[in-house]
Amino acid sequence: MTHEKTVEIRWRDLDAYHHVNNAVYATYLEECRDEWLTATLGDASDPWDWVLARVAIDYRRELTQDDDVAVVRCALARIGTSSITLREEIRTSGGDLSAEAEAVVVARDRATGRSRPMTEAEREALAAALEPS
Repeated sequence: MTHEKTVEIRWRDLDAYHHVNNAVYATYLEECRDEWLTATLGDASDPWDWVLARVAIDYRRELTQDDDVAVVRCALARIGTSSITLREEIRTSGGDLSAEAEAVVVARDRATGRSRPMTEAEREALAAALEPS
C-alpha cells in the first residue's frame, strides 16, 4: 500500500538559493511517513512506539516556490524483526522526481528506550501493506 501526501511548499522552506532547502525534504518525507505508519498500524500499535533509525535521501531535482506543492509517497519495502524499511519519494505535481529516499523505522520499547521485536498484531498489519517486489 502506497501512501501519498501533498505538501504545500511554504516560503519558509526556501533557502538563499530560492529552492527548498535540503533539510526540508526530510520534513516532507517525515510528514508522509507518519501518516502512513498511523494508517497502516491502525489499532495494532501506537505510532509513538516507533522511531526513525536511518534515512538516506538522493536529491534528483530542486523544488522551488513555483512548483507550489510537493507530492510525497511512502511504501513498505521490507519487514525485519524489529524494524521496517520504507521506500519514499518526492515529486512535483507534474510527476518530475525530486528525491528518492529509504527510511528504516524501529519498534521501540517505551520503558527501556531500546528496540524491541514487533508484536504479532504489528507484523500482521504491516504484512498487509507490503508492496510486491
